[in-house]
Amino acid sequence: MQLQVKGKNVAVTDALFQHAEEKMERLVRVLPPWDEGTLVELELSVERNPKIERPQVAEATLRTKGPVLRARESAPDMYQAIDQAARKLERQARRYRDRRKHIDHERIELPELPPPTDTEPLEPAPRVVKRKSFTLLPMSADEAAFNMELLHHDFYVYRDADSGDVRVVYRRRDGDVGLIVPEPTT
Repeated sequence: MQLQVKGKNVAVTDALFQHAEEKMERLVRVLPPWDEGTLVELELSVERNPKIERPQVAEATLRTKGPVLRARESAPDMYQAIDQAARKLERQARRYRDRRKHIDHERIELPELPPPTDTEPLEPAPRVVKRKSFTLLPMSADEAAFNMELLHHDFYVYRDADSGDVRVVYRRRDGDVGLIVPEPTT
């Protein structure tokens, strides 16, 4: 496992780095064997506002061969913040490992929906204020739904392992998962 520790408004001392390394090393025991070359990025920061009770913030990102796991914790002391973030990340990694064992690799078949009707927007269109890019990994719809739940997101974009097409799974209001399959234009 590789560990990168960055400081924002705080100097990363050898003691802080060693403490972070000790806490994050516990993840190696939890992660599945196929995720040996994982990268953990830990960003330590201090909030400058004196009214904030817990100004020391530890934000950890664990990049596995599957999903990206994140934990953000704040505490009055940086060591406590690191401990809390490491525990949270360890819980997520355990959940990832345990649920990964139970994924059914069968493809789900959903009924086709009628095409949407065109309507004019009543409000001005929203503008793009942030742009993200990421690698689309080939996987099944069940794996994508698992990753979406693991990240606590409302949707997950992935590349279908069978067809190679880009697809989206999303959380419906009733708690179930929907699948968006784009049709090619003619």
